[in-house]
Amino acid sequence: MIEKIERYYLEIDSINSLNTKSIPSENLTIEEAKKNNFDLNKFFYKQIGKQHQWVDRLIWQDKNWIDYVSKKNLKTFILKQNNDYVGYFELIFDKDICEIAYFGILKEYIGKGYGGFLLSEALKIGFKNANRIWVHTCSLDHPNAIENYKSRGMKVFKTEILKRKAI
Repeated sequence: MIEKIERYYLEIDSINSLNTKSIPSENLTIEEAKKNNFDLNKFFYKQIGKQHQWVDRLIWQDKNWIDYVSKKNLKTFILKQNNDYVGYFELIFDKDICEIAYFGILKEYIGKGYGGFLLSEALKIGFKNANRIWVHTCSLDHPNAIENYKSRGMKVFKTEILKRKAI
């Protein structure tokens, strides 16, 4: 069976367009991950991705993960509540453009307002070194994903339909 996937590309080109979401809970922190800790990226990719059919990196060996997280233009940030992992995002910088490569909240924290807060912080951090931030999401991601991006001030600039064999 062939499934149809809708992919959306969104962007924001000014921090003045950012509609921030305030911190939803006490004891939340965002920390930049250390470059040599590829296990965090791998953990979040697998845990969040299994809900949304993220499959591209499942075949990666540790060396692939190490090479990826070692890139100078990649920054990974972790959201924690107390010492518990909540979510993460990866930013890739290219000149004055920033891509939100991966973004997500662990399943047990969805619906608590953490996603809007985390995205607000990701955009603030991105704008420290970029004039434009973009992301893509698709119909396989959480149903609130595209609305979260739009609510923070991002605008759709491209859409496409992909077809693939159903998993």
